Order: sequence, then C-alpha cells, then structure tokens
Amino acid sequence: MTSKLISIIRFKVKEESGQRLTALKVGTVIYEPAIVDGFDISVYYSKRVDGALWKPAKGMYNDITCFVDAKSIREKPELVALSPNGPATRTNKAYTLPWDFVCPTNQEYQNKVLEFIKETAEEDVEGVILNLYHFPEEGFCTCPRCSKQQRESGLDWLEWRAQTVTDFIRRAKKLVKQPFGIEIWPDPVLAKERFGLDFDALAEHVDFFHVPLSSHNYVTMYWVDTLTRDFKKLLKKPIFIELSAEIAREMDTKALLRTVAYISSHNVEAILLLVHDAERAKEICRTAVNDSNYRGWLDKFGFENMNRIIERWEKIYGK
Repeated sequence: MTSKLISIIRFKVKEESGQRLTALKVGTVIYEPAIVDGFDISVYYSKRVDGALWKPAKGMYNDITCFVDAKSIREKPELVALSPNGPATRTNKAYTLPWDFVCPTNQEYQNKVLEFIKETAEEDVEGVILNLYHFPEEGFCTCPRCSKQQRESGLDWLEWRAQTVTDFIRRAKKLVKQPFGIEIWPDPVLAKERFGLDFDALAEHVDFFHVPLSSHNYVTMYWVDTLTRDFKKLLKKPIFIELSAEIAREMDTKALLRTVAYISSHNVEAILLLVHDAERAKEICRTAVNDSNYRGWLDKFGFENMNRIIERWEKIYGK
C-alpha cells in the first residue's frame, strides 16, 4: 500500500470519527489460563467446540462455546440441528460447516450450557463471553421441536429464529454480573438470515460485541479495515476486534502488527490477539518493540493508539 493511500485512510478515519481516539485496550484470546504482562484483557476458552470443559480461569474473561459440541453429538446424535439437506455436521457435504452444531432449542442442552455459564460467573472471573449461541446456517433448524415452536410463535421463520437466539442471550445475561459479551459471525449483511443474529435486539442484552476477523495471515488486510468500519457503524455497543496471531513466521507477524495499527484507528474498545500460549503473545510484543522499521512507520503516519501500546510493551519486553 502506498504512503499516499495510507495518509488518505488515516485522514478519512479521523474525519469520520469527528473526535479524538479513545484509549485502546489490547488483549489476548488464549487456550491456557495465563495472563500476559502488557495486555489489558485476557480471554480464556473454558468451554470449547470439541465439547471439552475446563475450570473457569480466575481474573480472566471466560469464553464459552454454547451450541457447538462434537463430544455431546457423538454421544447423543439426536442433539444435532437439522435442515432439509441433512444435519449440521462437518461430514454433511451439502454445507461447509466448520463444526458440529447442537439444535439451539434443545431444552436439556440449553440448561446444561446455562448452568455452566452460571457456575463460571460465580467464580472470580473478569467477565463472560459467549460464542456459537446461534443457528448453524440458513436452513437450520427444522427438527420437529423447532418447527412446532415456530408455528406456535405466530412469527415468520426469520423473526422466530432471531427471537430464539436473542431470548437465549437474554437468559444468559441474567446469570452474569460481570461484563458480558458475545462473539458474532463476521457477516455484517446476512447475519440475521444466516444465523438469527439481530444486532439491535442483541445489543440490549450485552455490554460489548466480540468480532473475530480470523486469517492465516494479514499480508492482505483491506478486508479487515472494511469489516471493522462496517461493524463500528452497525453495532450499538463497544466492539472487541479479534485477530489471529498463532502464526509464527516473521513476515506474517509484521503484517499482523500493521493490521493492528490500522484497526487501532477506528475507536474500537479493544483489539484481541488469538494465541495458543503466553509465549507467543510475548514474541509478538518483542517483535513490535524491537522492529525499528515498524516503529518508524507508526510515527510517520501517526498511529497514536498503537504507539501508546508499543511504549507500554517496551517497558516490559525491550532489549
């Protein structure tokens, strides 16, 4: 990207916001209960897509997977969400689902998830985030229970699904006194049709939205900038943007750090880096601090928020 284009982007972001950038938080999303120095927010996966349950991590946000559970579906296949083209499983070639989905209206499974949310919130945790609490895709769920509930609701298919998802989030929120957020699939246009996500209705029950913009690398990153702008305009609560940071190649790490800088211009609440472990998060900090070309680029184009983060990291990870 040319220097002239970078300058235009920076000017437009400031012009559109009409205000000084708020102090940006930076955090980790991590698979071990570890808090890494230099980060404001620490998110731990305590219930995962494979069905594994882990003890809530104290002092961290705990991220809970709701209606994706490969283990439970293997044990009780009748839990799976259904469509006219078959079940919501990875083996169903009619779809390209990345996980195996439980039907969101299964009351027994709902109660199990809500109980786990309640138990987590009763611990000394920083907050709770829910993910995959919605329908798998457009054609789901057409099981007899969902079909009956939709008919009895008097709502059309689209509105019934959205109401079902929002109602689950409303029930979950009542169990959590700490900050409460939800991940949303990064589709700003078709989220309601595909998953039952009514952004305005959900905003009434959450403190923030967590938007994962995942990629194997960010060498091309304009789409991250575009989606961040879209969600900033659409969502009526603060936004946490998540970027994948598991990749260890130096070139990819430097591209990631430039992407973080661009996102830092958008007045989002926080940027979260998805890492497998604490050491990877520290590697990213050291790379940012010790790369003179990167730091010169930040100074040249005035990335105020990112510079503040680097200055904090330097005190911990500088040579």
